Amino acid sequence: MIKTPGVYINGVWELGRQPLTVINPSNEQPLAEVAGGDGAAVARATLAARAAFAEWSKTCASERAVVLRTIAEGVEASRERLVFLQASNNGKPLAEAHIDVDDVIATFRYYAELADQLDAGQDCPVALPSEDFVARLRREPCGVVGLIVPWNFPMVTTAWKLAPALAAGCCVVLKPSEVTPLAELELANVIAQAGLPAGVFNLVCGAGVDVGAALAADPRIAKVSFTGSNAVGVQVMQRAAETVKGVSLELGGKSSLLVLEAANLDLAVELACLGGFFNAGQMCSATSRVLVAEALYPDFVARLKCRAEAIRVGDPFTGESEMGALVNQAQYRRVQQHIAAGLEAGARLLCGGARPSTLSSGYYISPTVFTDVPLDSALWCEEIFGPVLCVRPVADEAQAVALANDSEFGLVASVVSSDLIAAERVANALEAGLVWINAPQVIFPQTAWGGYKQSSIGRELGPWGLSAFQEIKHVLRAV
Repeated sequence: MIKTPGVYINGVWELGRQPLTVINPSNEQPLAEVAGGDGAAVARATLAARAAFAEWSKTCASERAVVLRTIAEGVEASRERLVFLQASNNGKPLAEAHIDVDDVIATFRYYAELADQLDAGQDCPVALPSEDFVARLRREPCGVVGLIVPWNFPMVTTAWKLAPALAAGCCVVLKPSEVTPLAELELANVIAQAGLPAGVFNLVCGAGVDVGAALAADPRIAKVSFTGSNAVGVQVMQRAAETVKGVSLELGGKSSLLVLEAANLDLAVELACLGGFFNAGQMCSATSRVLVAEALYPDFVARLKCRAEAIRVGDPFTGESEMGALVNQAQYRRVQQHIAAGLEAGARLLCGGARPSTLSSGYYISPTVFTDVPLDSALWCEEIFGPVLCVRPVADEAQAVALANDSEFGLVASVVSSDLIAAERVANALEAGLVWINAPQVIFPQTAWGGYKQSSIGRELGPWGLSAFQEIKHVLRAV
């Protein structure tokens, strides 16, 4: 088994002291052993970043833009290698892995464009009600930032955080998921060759209880940006509060797809499957609650069952698979427990619920659809992070909106209707950070990512993603 360095500090790769065995979820076999780091490595990485910050923060933003474009070009050149590692380590089909790489490239290019605009906008005058004073506005990097990213979209969530942080002039300590570090480590190799000064970008792979906790608590870290579960997000906030550092959190979701009475049923079924089964349902944005107008409900359910059962589940490298494996054994068992709890609560299993009979190994679960799900059950209320949909009829638009908003989360939602006036009205009524109308879950770097309630603190992507790594300074003087 290959042993690979899992620590990159001050421009040098190191073999850490914490071995992490990386598993291929498609066949349950070891892929590699990553020599990860610990709290001591985080401390050294933070010191290196602090030392580099004095110079990097003062570089022209246009110079930082050049680095970001170089990273994008490097990712493009390494596309096939990154796709292979993403599919191998995460279990997602090749087509989905290609989408991930495209997202990384687009994100670095977008923030290169924003970086090019920063210098011209610096020190802009501020209108004051008195002629005795003048004022100007500066946007400055917030300092050394800790980036903690999840396993469901390796590289993608890294790009969403790293590109704006570098554009802003911050120095970085990145913690990839210990479950899916391989594509992330290869991305780090691309970044290491892009011309960044030593210490600007650092990486420490390791367990969350060691590396993540150390990042959140380190007083030299000015801000932590975390994507993951709500339970861990609370821990990050608690540790960050000890040194009153900034936090950005992108957490869970329990989102709805609303099929209104004027919906095209073929489109609605396809969007339901994409929203629930893409990435094997391992998305905070999964629209795992499907609310269907009563008049359409019987036909919709019949079509959804046929479409879900037709989805090809299997090895990412066959080229035919539409859905891959869950990421690891722990997640596989967690989803199985949710399915069992749903049955115990009285929900009706329409299809799926187990490993496909054609597969003898790998963490696979067939696309699963439940109906008659109790509104107070965990299946309806809690984030499952697996290929499980709950479908429910609704009497009217008002009930659909009320059920969709009846959640602790408010990340995304989808609306399907040929009546665009009704669709827009419903979209406006939904408590969610992003609403798609008659569209799959397309995400552009230009639009914000984040949600209401317990789904998020702050926003990623768009100019808001850049602002998350900037401090506002006003300079005011007497004339």
